[in-house]
Amino acid sequence: MFDIAPSEFLLIAIVAIVVIGPKDLPMALRAAGRWIAKVRRVSNHFRSGIETMIREAEMEEMERKWREQNAAIMAATPPVDPHAIPVAEAGPAVEPQAVDPMIAAHAPTEPVMMPLPVPAATPEAPAAPHGDHPA
Repeated sequence: MFDIAPSEFLLIAIVAIVVIGPKDLPMALRAAGRWIAKVRRVSNHFRSGIETMIREAEMEEMERKWREQNAAIMAATPPVDPHAIPVAEAGPAVEPQAVDPMIAAHAPTEPVMMPLPVPAATPEAPAAPHGDHPA
């Protein structure tokens, strides 16, 4: 924002001490800090207001485009009677895809049944009585 070099800052501090005086300088710095904070708040409020207006304008533009596109789509599509029975659209006939004869010759005619894996039987260790602990 402000590009103040260290030498410029030192010159401003010396002038402030001479003009204001060392006794009143802390009070003057507090007042300057309050003014700077107030200016920052006002500028942030102004900036957020401008950004809000820009966002609203962009949203209105997008909504206008969406309405135009929706109107064009609705105009191109005939209205549908909700009580009408749907009829398959007459379109070009879809040719079934050709199957490789080698694959067709070896294809099973019935579903292939695969056996389920059987878990291996594991011998269970005898349970120890509750009071006995193995050593």
